[in-house]
Amino acid sequence: MNKEHSKEESQILKHRGEKARFLQDAGIPLYPNTFRKNTDIADILDKYGSLTDEQLEEVGADTADFVVAGRIVALRSFGKVTFFHIQDHSGKIQVYAQRDLIGPENYKIFKKYDIGDIVGVKGGLFRTKTGELTLKAEHIELVTKSMRPLPEKYHGLKDVETRYRQRYVDLIVNPRAREIFIKRTKIVRFIRNFLDARGFMEVETPMMQPIPGGATARPFETHHNALDMKLYLRIAPELYLKRLLVGGFERVYEINRNFRNEGISTQHNPEFTMLEFYMAYADFHMLMELTEELFSRLAQEICGSTRITYQGQEVDLTPPWNKLSFYESLEKIGGLKPEEYQDYDRARELVQKLGENAQVGEKLGKLQAKLFDILVEPKLVQPHFIYHYPTDISPLSRKNEQDPTITDRFELFITGREMANAFSELNDPFDQRARFEEQVREKEAGDDEAHRMDEDYIRALEYGMPPAGGEGIGIDRLVMLLTDSPSIREVILFPLLRPEVTTA
Repeated sequence: MNKEHSKEESQILKHRGEKARFLQDAGIPLYPNTFRKNTDIADILDKYGSLTDEQLEEVGADTADFVVAGRIVALRSFGKVTFFHIQDHSGKIQVYAQRDLIGPENYKIFKKYDIGDIVGVKGGLFRTKTGELTLKAEHIELVTKSMRPLPEKYHGLKDVETRYRQRYVDLIVNPRAREIFIKRTKIVRFIRNFLDARGFMEVETPMMQPIPGGATARPFETHHNALDMKLYLRIAPELYLKRLLVGGFERVYEINRNFRNEGISTQHNPEFTMLEFYMAYADFHMLMELTEELFSRLAQEICGSTRITYQGQEVDLTPPWNKLSFYESLEKIGGLKPEEYQDYDRARELVQKLGENAQVGEKLGKLQAKLFDILVEPKLVQPHFIYHYPTDISPLSRKNEQDPTITDRFELFITGREMANAFSELNDPFDQRARFEEQVREKEAGDDEAHRMDEDYIRALEYGMPPAGGEGIGIDRLVMLLTDSPSIREVILFPLLRPEVTTA
């Protein structure tokens, strides 16, 4: 904040402080909790917005029956008359305040109110000469005094970080921000109803885990003092949800937070929301069909069509979607030949040539995954299921019965980013132990994201887990897609930011 701006803000705060003292001296409480409204603004607009002035009189809407509350977001004063707009959670309406109607003393007090103040208004409806539906105030009272001014030209601000850091202001002045988070709530509600209707049960599993598992990612560490033990914020709920399959719950899901100690970008936030669901007696092919149905119906519900636009690109979510095996995608979309990605030395050399780091002794499957990330993923704009991933990079997925070097796994890509990850689940405790042991060796060799040994999970598998399919869908990225948002920060109410730097 520069010195001139800081000085201007100090003057505004001082002026508002003087107004607040005037109101207190006049016996007006600044933060009462006595006003009660009887309707939302949107209800008024929906019911009476299309009526003429004469029709408003006929139905009695011109009488002082409406009691609303909202924040003053615009104000124009003409001496004895003031027009102002108030906004509540549902919408915005104009209010007409006249000195002779509310009384000279009350009008004098009202003139000390500022844009940003929350007020209660009682009155009837009429239309102005310009045709705007307006509330004619017969009573106005202060509900909450605002000591800081709202931005006057908010949409002109180039510093988007201010919007994320002060989301409370963003929501007040930016209708687009409010719309995104209203849609986010609708999306999550739809997903819950969709799964509930198919016999799934919503559950909650631990956020703090003694062994982080279910994904290849670096966890956040914490410490439990009473037990004197290290704990980790979960990177995924997978292993606990599959323990529930062992326990007899055949269809379970969880929508909750995951935490991964990784970089921040337009697609990544260290704290994010994930849907994971598991379905006994199902495989990854069945989950493809379920995913197509979920996404297409969700797009129809939220966007009104299965054809949507994301950042200027049309995306068609109408099933069926494209399906390619992992190796087919490297050839048909990545432009590689089998000898280029199947030969270890050539694959490693190509990864390095493309500017990506390739560790000595890194598994061939990991090198192939890096080639995929660079050459294939950005080109998958329309929905694509990429399936049969290398076993090297799928430690929890069931091996393909015809070819054990690949797994019965798919990832869904839309607009050049991963949207979902699904497996036919590995339920063989002997195979799982061998996979964990290989992951431990990779961790000892320096891979911070490799999976750890989880003896209790293997013990659970030894009791017998039914064959199943499981899937994870990133809620934040799904909301980005359905709200045409370019950054994950747009769809998270309070994204992680660096500490605010203040200057004198």
